[in-house]
Amino acid sequence: MHVLVATDGELDAQKGADFAVRLAGQGGKVTVLTAVEIPRSLIGELRSAYGSRDEILMLDRETVDVRPTGSVEGSGWPGDDAMLDRYIHDVTEERTAPLVAALKEAGVDPEVAGVEAETAAPTIIAEATSRGADVICVGSHGKGRFEGFLGSVSQRVSRLAPCPVLVVR
Repeated sequence: MHVLVATDGELDAQKGADFAVRLAGQGGKVTVLTAVEIPRSLIGELRSAYGSRDEILMLDRETVDVRPTGSVEGSGWPGDDAMLDRYIHDVTEERTAPLVAALKEAGVDPEVAGVEAETAAPTIIAEATSRGADVICVGSHGKGRFEGFLGSVSQRVSRLAPCPVLVVR
């Protein structure tokens, strides 16, 4: 069985790992997924956080075409792709590390994926579908005004997913 565990870093790592291991069973597969929502206004902040123009160009040598003036101004310059990839990698690592560690401790070597998302729920569903997941395991926060109810992402995933969904509290 293929279990896709979707996390934004708030899912209790031990609970998530315990359920995923039991669901996957002997010889099963576990994918740990995080959907990284990226507001395009983040570009300027990323440019500051991830270094100078030269450092970004080093990360993105294959796709950056330096204009004759050497200018990389504007929100569409190809170096943004390198920064976004690096940001997605960093966020994925931060959000999934505890769950991955708990799974490895239980003897499971999970696949880890971080994907750019406009909104999390449709991205989780699309990834589960394209990866052939048999079940989605997702956490429920219920930290908003209506504490105790399912979080909006877990609610949408459980309503719209093409496969069973386990909501872990």
